[in-house]
Amino acid sequence: MPITANWSYPTAVKLGAGRIRELADHCKALGMKRPLLVTDRGLASMAITANALDIIEAGGLGRAIFADVDPNPNDRNLDDGVRAFKAGGHDGVVAFGGGSGLDLGKCVAFMAGQTRPVWDFEDVGDWWTRASVEGIAPIVAVPTTAGTGSEVGRASVITNSQTHTKKIIFHPKFLPGVTICDPELTVGMPKAITAGTGMDAFAHCLEAYSSPFFHPMSQGIALEGMRLVKTYLPRAYADGSDIEARTQMMAAAAMGAVAFQKGLGAIHSLSHPVGAVYHTHHGTTNAVVMPPVLRFNRPAIEEKIAAAAAYLGIAGGFDGFYDFVMKLRADLGIPDKLAALGVGTDRIDELAEAAVADPSTGGNPVELTVDAARKLLIESI
Repeated sequence: MPITANWSYPTAVKLGAGRIRELADHCKALGMKRPLLVTDRGLASMAITANALDIIEAGGLGRAIFADVDPNPNDRNLDDGVRAFKAGGHDGVVAFGGGSGLDLGKCVAFMAGQTRPVWDFEDVGDWWTRASVEGIAPIVAVPTTAGTGSEVGRASVITNSQTHTKKIIFHPKFLPGVTICDPELTVGMPKAITAGTGMDAFAHCLEAYSSPFFHPMSQGIALEGMRLVKTYLPRAYADGSDIEARTQMMAAAAMGAVAFQKGLGAIHSLSHPVGAVYHTHHGTTNAVVMPPVLRFNRPAIEEKIAAAAAYLGIAGGFDGFYDFVMKLRADLGIPDKLAALGVGTDRIDELAEAAVADPSTGGNPVELTVDAARKLLIESI
């Protein structure tokens, strides 16, 4: 049986094969008359993107695309995107793609209504209340990967091109009004991207589950999200055209992002600065640093992980879960060390300090010091 669902937690999610056909209708429902499709350079010339533009145009909403987006989107991309949005007289954004296209698209829609610099809205305290809400444009999100979960998130990760640090920009209005999760858009993903994005979803669920903060709803979602990845990521990796596996992975990706309202941890703390400095793939980086972080956090999470292992059908408690992670990484062709991704030890102190300062660090179940971060990075590289 084909899987179809309509969810409204945390926003309206339209899940199912072929549902990209609804794109123009959802744009109109949010009041858009002239949306701008924002994606990355790699997707700009692909058939799935042309098809999305065709659907928007056939709905009488024009045809406009902005694709000057780097793999780790930065403030320069954002400035260019906002200029394109204003110059084209646009009134909404279709954020289309993997994490980079989704994050930048959401941020363009947000910054189109602001006069302050983007860094004034970093996810710190109540900085988001500084924003002017009147000019924030509506967003329809269309993920083409299954991992970041940015399609159901209230933040974007933007790299500061001067300092080479990744910053989390937050506002409740970043949350797309409608998200279309059409697994047919993910069928063409290369194996390495299927693996990296899938492990990103797993990292979100694992870190949210391990976080010490109280959020039982996220806890339950994280646990089931891990089960979906365990069951369906190997299938999606083995056969990219397995629509059931692709659908379930899109569900897992959205669940991971909903779950990490409970917090993330040192996997992301280490991954963010490494990605900002060395331009590595975020999900793949998460997968590489996952085992050292699991070992580091073991004293605080051993019982919790044993309970998760039992739910996932993994024998052997924490050790069984750890062995499962190691085997899953190997089966997906994830490198064992960051050196394989071009990461060196020449900037280890800078990376360690950035890791401790990262907003994800607050959710780690064991305190992450600069010395601990340095050791974890050396182990990982």
